[in-house]
Amino acid sequence: MDEIITLDYGSGGKKTSRLIESEILSRFSNPALGELGDGAILPGAEKIVFSTDSFVVSPLFFPGGDIGKLAVCGTVNDIAMCGGEAKYLSLSLIIEEGLERSALSRILDSIRAAAESARVQVVTGDTKVVERGRGDGVYINTAGIGFLRRAGLTPGAMRDGDAVLISGTAGDHGAAVMLARGGLIDDSSGAVKSDCAALNGLVDALFASGAEIRCLRDPTRGGAATTLCEFAGSSGLGIEIEERDIPVSPAVAAACSLLGLDPLYCANEGKLLCVTSQETAHAALEAMRAHPLGRDAAVIGRVSAAAKGRVILRTAAGGGRVLHKLAGAQLPRIC
Repeated sequence: MDEIITLDYGSGGKKTSRLIESEILSRFSNPALGELGDGAILPGAEKIVFSTDSFVVSPLFFPGGDIGKLAVCGTVNDIAMCGGEAKYLSLSLIIEEGLERSALSRILDSIRAAAESARVQVVTGDTKVVERGRGDGVYINTAGIGFLRRAGLTPGAMRDGDAVLISGTAGDHGAAVMLARGGLIDDSSGAVKSDCAALNGLVDALFASGAEIRCLRDPTRGGAATTLCEFAGSSGLGIEIEERDIPVSPAVAAACSLLGLDPLYCANEGKLLCVTSQETAHAALEAMRAHPLGRDAAVIGRVSAAAKGRVILRTAAGGGRVLHKLAGAQLPRIC
C-alpha cells in the first residue's frame, strides 16, 4: 500500500481490492461483508438485501444521464444483482456552495423520475452544504433496502462449462463520461451516451425465462474485464471469452480509440454480466433480447476449470491473452 491515497484506489481495479482487503475487511470482517458483493444479504424472518453507494461523477450531467439518475440506478442495480427486489432508498446530498439552484432542481427531478421508473421510494435522507471549492458541485450517497427473492447468486455457484452472457454493448457509460469531461460531446449528440438504467426489470425477465442463473453482476468501475476477473478469483474457476462475440458499438469503439481506452475496462451502468448453465443459456439470451435493455445481448464465453482463476480473451486473430483487473485510474470519477 502507498503512504497516501491516490485516484488509483478509486478505480475499481487492483488497488481498490487491495484497499478494501487491507484497510476495511481487516477491521470489519463478518460473514455478510466478507462476500464482497454489490450488497449484503442480512438474516431475518424475510431476508433483507442492503446496499450503499456514493456518487462523485464529473461532469454532473452527461449524455444519457446525470448524477441523480446514476445514484438511483446504481443502488437499485446493486440490490438486483444480489437477487433482491429494491423497495426503499435513502438520499444524502453534499452540496457545494455556489451550485446553481436550477442544476439542483434538474438533478432532483432526475432522481424522482428514476425512482418512479424503478418502483422504489426515497424514504429518508440528509443534506449538507460545504464551502465553495470543497464539493465539486454535489456528491450523492444512497442506501437501498430490498427483500431477497432469488438466493445463491454468487461466483461460487458457477460450474465448468457454464455460459457467460452480457446484456448489451460494453463500455458505453465510461466512454460517454470521458468524452463529456473532455468537452468532446454534449447532450445533443446521440452517437455516444451512457447506458445508465435500472436493471431490475431485466433481471425479472431473466428469471421468468426459467434459465438456471448462477450469478449476476453489473460491470461498473473497472468494466466487464475486471468483473469477470472477480468472478474467476472468487470461484477458483477460469473464464474464456471470445473477442469477436463481445458487443461494442462502433461509436464507443471509435471513442475508446480516440481516448486510448479499452471498452472492456470502461464502465457500464445499464448492463449486466450473467453466468448460466449451458443448457439454459439460449433461454436467458432470448429473454434478454426480448427486453428493451437487452436487445444487444450476447453469449461471450464460458466457464473453464482448466483456466484456474484466470480470464482468457480469445482474440479475433486467433491468439489468447490473460485479462487482469484494471490497474491504475484509467477512468476516475465516473460514478
